[in-house]
Amino acid sequence: MPVYTVHAPVGNNADLAATDKFTFVRDGFHFWAAIASVIWLAWHRLWLALIGWVLLMAAIDYGLAKLGIGRGTILAVDVVLALLLGFEAASLKRWTLSRGRWRQLDVVVADDEESAERRFFDRWTAAHRGLVNDQWSVDRGGPPPTRNNPGQPFSKPPPLPQGGIIGLFPEPGGSR
Repeated sequence: MPVYTVHAPVGNNADLAATDKFTFVRDGFHFWAAIASVIWLAWHRLWLALIGWVLLMAAIDYGLAKLGIGRGTILAVDVVLALLLGFEAASLKRWTLSRGRWRQLDVVVADDEESAERRFFDRWTAAHRGLVNDQWSVDRGGPPPTRNNPGQPFSKPPPLPQGGIIGLFPEPGGSR
């Protein structure tokens, strides 16, 4: 089963209102990172890793060519480095997130990303129940709390209309 790490931005304090910004990074081999490394790095916005990858590949290819190494050996070295990038792609993504002031919240084991999200949020909401000020769960039907501080009276409500009835039809059977 794949292992996912869950990351959240530091500035949002990882509360229930910021759950749409959580990121799940799958650990393991990334096939497209090995096959199309430059495109994969650019697609995931790993700019420093992309620059480092291009410079590393250029330096190794140039150095091996200057040493008189054959093209087949240079291709084999490039394939080994591509496989290495495929295995380390998730680590590069986590490194980029940590540089961008994200923090790792949890590690989840699941079959796919949707199952990982479900498992994480089930555990996370159970752990944070009662600790988070969830404004949606407050009963808004009651009157606001009052205070009895001398010198700080509440404002008085507006007076009722003359009939004491509020609405479109103030008198039963009256004109409309």
